[in-house]
Amino acid sequence: MARMGLIAAVAAAIGMMMVQASAAVAGEQGPPARPAAYCTRHGGVVQEREPYYGTNGGTPLQLAGDDYFCEFTSAKDGSQISVLLGTMWTKLPSLAALAYYAEVEYNGNCNGSPGSCYCSQLGGTDLFGGVNGAGGGWVLTTDSSDVLDTCIFPDMSTIDTYGLYYHSAGIIRGKNLANVLRFKDPY
Repeated sequence: MARMGLIAAVAAAIGMMMVQASAAVAGEQGPPARPAAYCTRHGGVVQEREPYYGTNGGTPLQLAGDDYFCEFTSAKDGSQISVLLGTMWTKLPSLAALAYYAEVEYNGNCNGSPGSCYCSQLGGTDLFGGVNGAGGGWVLTTDSSDVLDTCIFPDMSTIDTYGLYYHSAGIIRGKNLANVLRFKDPY
């Protein structure tokens, strides 16, 4: 009988831990409050996106995870640039921020999308599943036709592939991220 009481107590404790863990996970859903507020205060829109493989046709495959980006749209020309909330928010150097500030010239030594080639030139990748025609990217959770190509660096910092590419030629898309990245230009 004592053993049954012990088993019941252990089961109750495990049940309580599961309820607490579920509540903790539920409390973490949504974008981080301070970075999201920072994004909107600087004229951006917070977007939840999920990674997908095979977005160039057929049936795309949703991959694990999701993340939040801050998207800036230019009122002047409608161009856009997106940056991962964590990349924008950190005051520490990130490879994406350093790449944006460095404005390294595109070497043109690649076939395919110049934005993707430029990302690879800088040590990042925007390829889902390697070099192939299947495509992939970060899909907006509220619009499955909105696929964002981002350059992801080894430190996991992430920035819009074409925003980064155009910036290398001195062209600002959406908004000059030098005005919103909390890590300031070291160059």
